[in-house]
Amino acid sequence: YHNLVVDFRSLLVMRKFGYPVIFDATHSLQLPGGGGHFSSGQPEFIIPFARAAVAVGVDGLYVETHPEPAKALSDAASMLPLKNLEELIQEALKVYQAVGKS
Repeated sequence: YHNLVVDFRSLLVMRKFGYPVIFDATHSLQLPGGGGHFSSGQPEFIIPFARAAVAVGVDGLYVETHPEPAKALSDAASMLPLKNLEELIQEALKVYQAVGKS
């Protein structure tokens, strides 16, 4: 199966403890063992998952990025290309401005 499942309800549950909640938009999309002897990933979903987490009301986003993900020393298959980071930030800001802080 090699698939992690993100349950966005858990972000709301964690907020009840009174600490900032940071959503890890890259590791959430890893596919453990999906590459045989290494983890693969689904980086095409990083921006949509980040938008969803902002809509739920997280306090921040964690994103691994690299100018050339294929050359990264770790987590290459689940990394956001650096050229897409500005798009992620802009998309997250649009959602934040639309829904406000939950």
